[in-house]
Amino acid sequence: MSKTFAHRINEIVNRMPSIDDIKARWPALFEASHIQDEFQRITTVHLESKFMSKLDEYTPRLLSLFHSKGGTMGMKLQAILLKAPSNPSITMTRDVIIRCLMVYVGESTDQLLKEYDDADEDSVSQDLAVQRMKIYNIKTNTSEGPDDIGIVVEGMKVLTALGNFPRACFMLVGLAYALNLAYPKELRYTLEVFQKLLLELDCSKLSPKVNSLKNKLLA
Repeated sequence: MSKTFAHRINEIVNRMPSIDDIKARWPALFEASHIQDEFQRITTVHLESKFMSKLDEYTPRLLSLFHSKGGTMGMKLQAILLKAPSNPSITMTRDVIIRCLMVYVGESTDQLLKEYDDADEDSVSQDLAVQRMKIYNIKTNTSEGPDDIGIVVEGMKVLTALGNFPRACFMLVGLAYALNLAYPKELRYTLEVFQKLLLELDCSKLSPKVNSLKNKLLA
């Protein structure tokens, strides 16, 4: 993959092929490990460790901001925070922080994540087929295996078995870079936070909303 990197990037950026075509041409690119490698080739940043370390670093300050918020937003944030167990795992804490972060920047988790509970396979497939860019979580409701958490782009499952929501979040950014995808407008602030505050990429120019959050985190 490293030997064909320059050719692949040129092809994806200049020809703008469909996801179907990219997958047929570069099937290995649709594996989580290769997405991370591709992201590092493009940015020199290690996707997972950078995203998670900055998220964990900001967590205490973010929790303080969430708890201090009043009004309707404060009620929405508290509803998410109260769902967390008393002794959450690090993965659960990250999950809750990301969900609250989306509310804090004025966006909805529903715009990023589609959760399916007790839904039949056909109805899930039909719904995913119309999604432009989304993380999905198909809950098994059994003890036989973990939920199916993955990413759909242009109605196609491009990554599966990602394990948890926070991991799917950074993989979505990795996909956007590797496949030259534009961010959905309804997620512009959430994905700006992921890219510019957590991954510290292209962070010289921030939107007023994200710049305000950055100043509060660094205060």
